[in-house]
Order: sequence, then C-alpha cells, then structure tokens
Amino acid sequence: MACLLVAVFLLVLQAYAAPPDFVQSLDVGPGLTANDTLSPPLGTSKCAPHSIIIGVRKGGTRALLEMLDIHPEVAAAATEVHFFDWDENYAKGFDWYRELMPYSYPHQITVEKTPGYFTSALAPKRIRAMNSSIKLLLILRDPTERVISDYTQVYFNRLENHKPVQAIENLLVRSGALNTRYKAIQRSLYDMHMSNWLRYFPLEQIHIVDGDTLIRDPLPELQKVERFLNLPPRIMSSNFYFNQTKGFYCIRSEGRERCLHESKGRPHPAVNGTVLQQLRSYLREHNHNFYRLVKRSFDWQ
Repeated sequence: MACLLVAVFLLVLQAYAAPPDFVQSLDVGPGLTANDTLSPPLGTSKCAPHSIIIGVRKGGTRALLEMLDIHPEVAAAATEVHFFDWDENYAKGFDWYRELMPYSYPHQITVEKTPGYFTSALAPKRIRAMNSSIKLLLILRDPTERVISDYTQVYFNRLENHKPVQAIENLLVRSGALNTRYKAIQRSLYDMHMSNWLRYFPLEQIHIVDGDTLIRDPLPELQKVERFLNLPPRIMSSNFYFNQTKGFYCIRSEGRERCLHESKGRPHPAVNGTVLQQLRSYLREHNHNFYRLVKRSFDWQ
C-alpha cells in the first residue's frame, strides 16, 4: 500500500513537474538506466523487496535473478546490496537500503539477491525485523561442487589481480587432514546455516531452488518459483536457448539475447581423487542433516 501511494504521488508530481515529451526525451547516457536519471518512470516508486534471493554463494544466484527478471511483473535489483550481512551497510539504515532498489510499478514485485545472506549469522534476524512475512529464495547446488566453484572464483580473481595462488589441495588439506576451517567448506555446511534461518522463518517461507537442475533445464525450476511468488506464469521455454560454446543456457527476452558474464561457467580444476573423497565424506552427514531439516533430498554425491 505504501508503494502504491508513493507511485500515485510521483505520477501527480511528474505530471506538473515536466512535460511528457521532455521526460521521454531524456538522454540516459551510455551504461545508465532509467534508475539513474533524475526523473523515474511515470507511476513507479522504490519499494523494499517483496522477495530476497539469500544465497548460496556459487550456487547460481546470478542465473536465478537474471532468469527471473524475464518476468514482466518482477523488478530486480541490479547489484548485490549486502545490507543485512555487512554491519557497515546495515548501519546506514533502511532508507539507504530502499534507495538501492529499482523503480517498480504497483503491480510488480521487487527482488534483490545477495549470496552472503545465507551464511550470515545476523541476516535472518535483520530480515525478519524488516518483514516477517517476506518470501525467501535459496538456490543450492551439490556442496562439493560448490566448494570447487568457490575456489575457482577466488583463483581467477587472484590471477587477474596478480596475486599468488595455491593449488586447491593445499587449501583443502592441512597436516594430512581435511581443513574444515577453510571458508569454502564452511559455506557448504548447508544444515548449519539453514538451522539458523529456521529460527526466524518457517520452512514454508523459504523456497529452495535446485541449482544443478536450473543449469540443466531452467524452465521447471522457474515455474516453481513463479508459483511460490504468486506470479502469473509468464516464463516460457522460448526464453532460453543452449549456448554450445559456453555450455549453459542463455536468455532470450524482448527480442534480445544475453548470456551470463564470462566469469560464470569457468572450468573447474581437477582435484586429487583421495582429497575429493575426503571432502565428500565430510559433507555427507551435513547433507543428510539438511535433507531432514527441509524435508527433501537432492542428488548430491
């Protein structure tokens, strides 16, 4: 209701503030969107998110947001906000957070994604304080593959910044034993993080997207998300096409085609078989605990 009132106010204000031909002729400029101009689209306002993609890092959050953004009734935040997991941002207050949201029409829902929320100890409590009935989206993939993908991202980032790199085995193993304090492993302990979220939100408010399935066949997973968010079915198979070069699905919408950034889908390094087995064995019990928590199982090794 608050967003609707703001939208009506902006509509009236802009009707008197500038002629329509002036507003429509504004040159947004290269690399900018309507959100960056002084005059927002007529009838829009900035609203707190109706849904948040809370994680997990390297689970497919960017793919999920980009694919969900196909829906005409979704307004997606352009960047990761890190409001609920970074103290310095949270201290800036709720108004600061809302200003980072996209302009949306009254019939649209606003969605933001920040993968760090899922593993943050404070994020669930802070999000509940904002909106106890908010709908949360959690996208997960095989936790072992997520660890390797996490390492791969850091590896390439360090290479690009001319910093030294280590083989993945040197990070996974210390003194002959699995290095369970390695942050990439800690992020894959889904049961521990999920237990924290379930202290503040019922399971019915957290929809889990199978990230491995989303990569192989996006449409069924997105249709489940549409139903969870009470959106009319608008995403279709024609919105996706498989890019043989990249090895994953790209998006086709409104006459345009786009793929995820080149940093996505990077090849994983080969991992020593014994080390890989150690990692899988350690994560197996955590996976089963997670299955019990969410009353659902996944095809994770």
